[in-house]
Amino acid sequence: MIDLKDRKTLITGGSRGIGRAAAILFAEAGSNVAITFQNREDAAREVQAEVEKRGRECLTYRIELTGREQAQALAADLAARWGGLDVLVNNAGIWTGLEMGEGDVESWRETMAIDLDAVFYLVDAVLPLLKSRPRAAIVNVGSTAGIRGEAHHSHYAAAKGAINALTKSWAVELACWNINVNCVAPGWVDTDMCTGVFADPVYRESVRQSIPLKRIPPPEDIAGPILFMASDLARHITGAVLSVNGGGVLCGA
Repeated sequence: MIDLKDRKTLITGGSRGIGRAAAILFAEAGSNVAITFQNREDAAREVQAEVEKRGRECLTYRIELTGREQAQALAADLAARWGGLDVLVNNAGIWTGLEMGEGDVESWRETMAIDLDAVFYLVDAVLPLLKSRPRAAIVNVGSTAGIRGEAHHSHYAAAKGAINALTKSWAVELACWNINVNCVAPGWVDTDMCTGVFADPVYRESVRQSIPLKRIPPPEDIAGPILFMASDLARHITGAVLSVNGGGVLCGA
């Protein structure tokens, strides 16, 4: 049903976790894929091999997108190689702790730079590539934290809440170019980001029990909704924040 044959997709943070699962799934649907990563070149090469095994092209970029210049350089290279872009998946992000009252300005700035600023810079830079297509899609990866807030992670929740607002704003602004903009907001996911807290089996089980469906999903369970939002099946959906959390958070964004 979902056919992205010969389309071009850029996925940030595509070497591990949700980004890795999405890159492979998009390739299975027929899309060529470009991924960005920061440190794990070995992991990026593994994703590249998986994509190419499925007969699709995979571009890899070791790049930090926290500045306008880096985003513009990436957009320029994609323009030279591909000429345009059909799908942008803004997935890269970090999740760290922040205790209010301790003056942890660095954690605040780092999270805003990676989880929010980078999204703005990249969308701004690749927009001409998206506009060049008859139809294009932006899928932002948010979080339930952006819907309900999250104690001890207020900087992360604030960044993801801003992603929800950007999604809705861009959905209206970019509709005239037939660009759909949506957000997939996961809850707990079994990825490297959660390795530290899940090292405690008691805590992991408490998390599982807190989810009505009683399971902590693998990254593939988030990649599927991302693929759907990027496909023609979702062509009349824009400005939506889709919660993918097993029923753990039922309030809207």
